[in-house]
Amino acid sequence: MLLLGCIKEVSDYELVVSLPNGLSGFVPVTQISDAYSKMLSKQVAQGELLEDLNSLSDMYSPGTLVRCVVTSVEKSADGRRSIKLSIDPKKVNKGLNASALASGMLLSGFVSSVEDHGYLIDIGVSGTHAFLPRQKAQNYIKAVKRGPDLKIGQNLNCVIVEVKNEGRVVRLSVDRSEVAASLATERQNWTLSNLLPGLVVKARVQKVAPLGIKVSFLSSFTGIVDFMHMDPEKSMNYSPDQVMKACILSIHPTSKVVRLTLRQAFLQPGGSPNQLSNDRMGAVVEESTVKAFYKQFGAIFELDDGTLAFARLKHLSKTRKSLKPGAFKTGCKHKCRIIDYSLMDEMCIVSLKYQIIEAQFLQYQDIHTGDVVQGKVFALKSIGMQVKVTDGIKGLVPSMHLADVILKQPEKKYSIGDEVRCRVLECSPAGKKLILTLKKSLIQSKLPVLSSYEDAKPGLITHGFVVCAREFGCIVKFYNDVKGLVPKNELSSEPMSCPDKVFHEGQVVKVMVLKCEPQQERLSLSFRLSSKAAPEDKKECTPKKKQEVKYQIGEMVDVKVLKKKDNGLEVSVLEDEGNVIAWIPTVHLSDFVANCKLLWHCLQEGDVLPRVMCLSDKGEHIILSRKSAVISAVQEEQVVRSFSEIQPGMLLTGYVRNVMPFGVFVEFPFGVTGLAPKVSMSDKFVTDTKDHFVVGQTVIAKVMSIDEEKQRVLLNLKVSECSSGDSAAESFALLNQYFKEMKEIRNLLRRREDSSMAQGLCELVPGKELQLVVQDVKEDGSALFSGSCVTGLTVTATRYHLGDKNIVPGEKTKVLVLHVDALTSKVYVSLREELLKQRAKQVCVQFLDLCSS
Repeated sequence: MLLLGCIKEVSDYELVVSLPNGLSGFVPVTQISDAYSKMLSKQVAQGELLEDLNSLSDMYSPGTLVRCVVTSVEKSADGRRSIKLSIDPKKVNKGLNASALASGMLLSGFVSSVEDHGYLIDIGVSGTHAFLPRQKAQNYIKAVKRGPDLKIGQNLNCVIVEVKNEGRVVRLSVDRSEVAASLATERQNWTLSNLLPGLVVKARVQKVAPLGIKVSFLSSFTGIVDFMHMDPEKSMNYSPDQVMKACILSIHPTSKVVRLTLRQAFLQPGGSPNQLSNDRMGAVVEESTVKAFYKQFGAIFELDDGTLAFARLKHLSKTRKSLKPGAFKTGCKHKCRIIDYSLMDEMCIVSLKYQIIEAQFLQYQDIHTGDVVQGKVFALKSIGMQVKVTDGIKGLVPSMHLADVILKQPEKKYSIGDEVRCRVLECSPAGKKLILTLKKSLIQSKLPVLSSYEDAKPGLITHGFVVCAREFGCIVKFYNDVKGLVPKNELSSEPMSCPDKVFHEGQVVKVMVLKCEPQQERLSLSFRLSSKAAPEDKKECTPKKKQEVKYQIGEMVDVKVLKKKDNGLEVSVLEDEGNVIAWIPTVHLSDFVANCKLLWHCLQEGDVLPRVMCLSDKGEHIILSRKSAVISAVQEEQVVRSFSEIQPGMLLTGYVRNVMPFGVFVEFPFGVTGLAPKVSMSDKFVTDTKDHFVVGQTVIAKVMSIDEEKQRVLLNLKVSECSSGDSAAESFALLNQYFKEMKEIRNLLRRREDSSMAQGLCELVPGKELQLVVQDVKEDGSALFSGSCVTGLTVTATRYHLGDKNIVPGEKTKVLVLHVDALTSKVYVSLREELLKQRAKQVCVQFLDLCSS
């Protein structure tokens, strides 16, 4: 069966597609197109990520209309139907052949190859070579803002502009205005065997009935417009022989029944249906008015905001037997709850069932870590037990969490259908992941829930569970995968020789937090709850004099370095005669991650740092920052001071607070935080989030959406989405700032009179020419060099940067400095002729001038 659908959700492995009449289907990643499947197979075979293989989220977004074909309908374990779909053009356009192609036809196509002058498009027609000229794609590329080129596997609405050689060669256009104006006509010779969903036609009303309208189109075809797809503005004001535009929704393969829609959003190809605002999902409507009742299908209601909603028959009452049709006469009022939204019908789906209206949880977003939930057992597997919390929410209880002790035969304790009371260990709405525990000690615990490293304050006592017991101590886990170490000396007040004999995996334990480093995700714990001793680092950080001075966020101060610690600098504020102690984390020394470590390495006790900004002032704990981008954002008032000021579309400068497997938490000045989910982190496919961002990294984030009720902010960190417009100016400003900091680092190194090597590093800058002696040529083709100007340094040229030169140990040669790593005392050079030519020298001189300006 061919259907027009609308993408509802995009994950790494599938598209969730909204279908007509409130249904949903799933397109696996292997059912996109032949070219995309080949790239996936190549990536699997090579075992590494391909640069030109884009993720589904890079190519597809919710609200996009797609043509699809049903490949199978399966029943899940809980009795619900699962509709599997394909958008592969070879299946969708199966009824078309080369001779049937005609100018003006609107087809689905997928990019199969990127060429110099355009793109090869797979339209699924055997023997046809389809080409999209680059100039015909430019307006579309600018409009979708997904990079400078179309991507292999990207779905397109294509209009045939020209047909040559009896359909063996066709030229296409994806220009939005041409696609929007497309209209299927008799001249295009459409037949029932090749008719496609998504085509817009001129239809004539033949008959008007309570459940819909019968129409004729393309001269000889007839179709049905059901009650959910009449134009709500016109309602039932249709009359025989009336002519209007309609869009084909579905074609049944055997009965050849064609269904159409008269809704305005579908009458322009390439359009997008209206969406429901996030705050309405799950809302309870006290009074909804019955507009129409259909005894075989359900009822249409008008909600309190004037929008229409549909309730299926099974959602009108507790059981079919208890359904009273008389209660659903036009004008009757009922209480209901919005449980879903059908993009293809542009209608809310509601339920009148009492248990759904009163349900605490309706979607994954309603569940929070630490919540206690009720559910039903619906599957027992080797990895654990699956629990159904509601019809749309399912969770997993890992084997370790089926009881306070490890169960060898869980089937003897639990049966399918059993009611269970669980506690939420982890919930990820984006990935629809819910991890639960049945350990009574955790469910009944009245102690605080530890769900983030930031919450782990020294002295906090809470419950966790042992995941590892070894000679060095125990690793204890909490909520949201937070874990810490109980060292051997903190396991007991008495010496313990074999911790693994006392503690076992899965054991619930009560622990006290000794020390936490949130940025490094390091947590030190103790089982000795009576210990009153303050943690060592807390004593060190406590200022000798009580700080009564308060600083405003954004206030600039000059500071002097008092002490260097592993993760930052303890400094005194000069304006207050050194009486106020503050802290600069290492990651806040610069906007550039590499420079943070360099500055920490070069700075010494007694050094003065001018114009450092107050980032937070929590009583005796003042945090400062030297991040230029963050300081500029605050000074130029390009910040939000509270959650209420945030608006979707804003570009905000912040820094990475935490990197989790499901995304990146970003903090902004004044304490507002947001989450960039994995799919919105990068323009490239993200396998491991830690490969893309590090804690403390300065970022520019775009606000995607906000949830006022739950005080949540969703962000986008894709470079393509987060530019203010003048990317060249932004890049130059960053480059200029980088060179200024490198100059500062060289000045700090020069002051070290005791280190001749440090002095040598100061003189080496990118672009400088040196005369060196070849010291060694390695097996991998790289070479090492020596010379009086690089004494104590490791100088390397990779095989590529040796160019065509055959060098031997002892030979003198001219090299060009590419990069200097002051931390490791390594210098990277090149012998390539093209870099040593005069023009390259001039470019390097410009960089040197910039460094010294």
